[in-house]
Amino acid sequence: MYPQDQQYTKQHEWVRLSADAGVIGITDYAQKELGDIVYVDLPRAGAKVEQGKVMGSVESVKAVSDIYSPLSGEVIEINDALATAPEKLNESPHGDGWLVKIRLSAPDEVQGLLSAADYEKYVAAEETGH
Repeated sequence: MYPQDQQYTKQHEWVRLSADAGVIGITDYAQKELGDIVYVDLPRAGAKVEQGKVMGSVESVKAVSDIYSPLSGEVIEINDALATAPEKLNESPHGDGWLVKIRLSAPDEVQGLLSAADYEKYVAAEETGH
């Protein structure tokens, strides 16, 4: 269900790595929990993000939720399409709804992230309350 080429956090973000960079987004589980997303607040290019720290937020009809960076680095690109079409996060959270691209400053941090299989187990346990 979740792409195997991505790593996951327990806060429901994902990162897809390539060389010294990573693309970050929120998971399908997160967008379902949020409901219809109406606004996305992202860091600017050049901003520094830290693993586990807030890097932005998404606003849905239900609530505003923080987005936590899965890895540390510098933002090198943001998904400008989300400014006018935040619903892309609902439609394609693991594809066109990506949030930012970062240049990694501590690539070893990836070892603390979950694989797709581990994330699926985590979500299943969260849904059943166990």
